[in-house]
Parts: sequence; structure tokens; C-alpha cells
Amino acid sequence: MAYVDGFVLPVPKKNMQAYRRMASKAGKIWREHGALLYIEAVADDVKPGKRTSFPQSVKLKDDETVVFAYIVFKSRGHRDKVNAKVMKDPRLAKMMDPKAMPFDGKRMIYGGFKVMVDL
Repeated sequence: MAYVDGFVLPVPKKNMQAYRRMASKAGKIWREHGALLYIEAVADDVKPGKRTSFPQSVKLKDDETVVFAYIVFKSRGHRDKVNAKVMKDPRLAKMMDPKAMPFDGKRMIYGGFKVMVDL
């Protein structure tokens, strides 16, 4: 069964073009190393909730938007192998510098998920 890494993060609206460029480069690197699918999506119909929501999960500020992203792999083992290669790729190293990131990485939430239903 497939495996998914998921991410939710706040991106300042003024940095969306820079974030898009970074995400496109990162996605190409993940795909080159074997990821099956790489998706980055920007909030369109995402409202604050009464208890919890995407905006609340990342402590969204007024000048930011939410990005939801996920990467699909064959399995967790496949994910671990692909991510090990990606993390050693020098093209990604430049993007991983917190000072160069077009978003606040400290407020990003992420995790790995076993696919339960795949229709």
C-alpha cells in the first residue's frame, strides 16, 4: 500500500512566487529520486474553525496563506530511501537554509501516513 508525506505550512502572500519556484525545484528533485507524485496546493476555501482548522494549525497571520502539500511513495520503505537521496542532493541543500526559506518553517506541520483507502 502507498505511503504519503503530508505538510501544512504558512506562506506570506508576498512570498508566493518565491515559494512556487522553490516548490517546483523541490518537486522535480523528489520525482527524480523516485517519488510517485508531488503536489503543492494553496488555500482557496479554507476558513478558521471554532476549535481547529488549517489556518489555526499553523497560527496563520493576516498577510499569509496556507499551503497543503503531499508526496506519494510506493511504501514507507520506499519513502525512506527516496528521502535519504533527496536530503543528500546538493540542489536541495540551498533551499533548506532557514534564512533563505520563503516561509516560517517553525510553524510547518508534517508527518508520514499509511494509505488506508485508495480508489
